[in-house]
Amino acid sequence: MKIAVIGDGGWGTANAMLLCGYGHDVTVWGAFPDYIEEQKRTRRNEKFLKGVVLPASLQLTADRAEAVKEADVVVLAAPSKFFTSVVESFKGLITPEMLVVSITKGLCEKTNRRMTDLGEEILGTGPIVALAGPTHAEEVARGIPTTIVAACPDAAKAKRVQEIWSGPLFRVYTSNDPVGVEIGGAVKNVLAIAVGCSDGMGFGDNTRAALITRGLVEMKRFVLAYGGAEETLNGLAGIGDLIVTCTSKHSRNHSVGERLGKGEKIKDILGSMQMVAEGVWNAKVVHEIAAKLGVEMPICELVYALCYEDFDAKKAVSAMMGRELKSE
Repeated sequence: MKIAVIGDGGWGTANAMLLCGYGHDVTVWGAFPDYIEEQKRTRRNEKFLKGVVLPASLQLTADRAEAVKEADVVVLAAPSKFFTSVVESFKGLITPEMLVVSITKGLCEKTNRRMTDLGEEILGTGPIVALAGPTHAEEVARGIPTTIVAACPDAAKAKRVQEIWSGPLFRVYTSNDPVGVEIGGAVKNVLAIAVGCSDGMGFGDNTRAALITRGLVEMKRFVLAYGGAEETLNGLAGIGDLIVTCTSKHSRNHSVGERLGKGEKIKDILGSMQMVAEGVWNAKVVHEIAAKLGVEMPICELVYALCYEDFDAKKAVSAMMGRELKSE
């Protein structure tokens, strides 16, 4: 098959490598021509996926029309903050007969909408499949066994993605609940900042377990209010992605939280990073949606305060532990 991956970040590149390894004709599009040329020359993507060699057959381009020409499958992999503008730039080039898949985790910072929802409206291609789960790009690119879920109200499209992506070291399940899958993929990044903050302050396993467990409760409240299914979060896109993002050395969101816990300012942390930390952007979006829907999310609210109100991490502990006592 001919597959186009829109976005040369770490996750887009890892997916391209996976699909390339199955023998598909894969092209990666990147927004910056100079960096695309560097990748062609070095066969590496050192900015976003260090230490791996790009397959010789993997094609790279900064030309939009060239990237999606005659594509059977188009993979949308732009960061959530830039998702709308990137997808709009492909309007008219991505056609209804193409299978469109979103692997972007997060919610739109301007509209508070999900990625597949936005993509469907912009492109007019019909339902877009959301592909998400506990999947660090660094591990997928190195062939470490991984599981993920493909979600779409169109069961045939989800099944097709399952068949295309599944292989000896990559197993795909299907779901009809893209709302739950995408919300889980957004909120878990916010919660990972909270866990990182706890670790940065020197707390231990007890605190981490409490944050992950109570964080899952917040995710479920949010998904139900947003219109998704609570049971979806018992699976890969919920608790699975939450565990890996909150505990892994690869997690950029955990790293941001850890540095906040050690006393660094958010502007300094973000200014030193080349990679995207979706949780910082999505803390604001989750805060706004939760307020609108009347959803109680105390951990996410504290992350919002840390990232946008210069709240002191040490005070966050007493704020959390001193809340009104209640039943679980």
